[in-house]
Amino acid sequence: MTIISWIILGLLAGAIAKFLLPGRDPGGLIGTTLIGVAGAFIGGWISARWLDHSITKDFYDGATWAAAIGGSLVLLVAYRLLFGHSRD
Repeated sequence: MTIISWIILGLLAGAIAKFLLPGRDPGGLIGTTLIGVAGAFIGGWISARWLDHSITKDFYDGATWAAAIGGSLVLLVAYRLLFGHSRD
């Protein structure tokens, strides 16, 4: 996949992560989007490095999507813990 594909995958993964973890984010839409892109890169890297699942050239690979969404969820939770306010 190209870098553009990873960015698009990250945008979609960030939106899915936001849907799975609703609530107020300190960074708003832009922060959540950037977390999604970073999560896709980190999830893909972890998947390739430690889970022995190489990054495929296919955009529709389920494991790649799961890694991107998982990475986005982890970063979103960490972001909320570090920078979030208490829930009102």
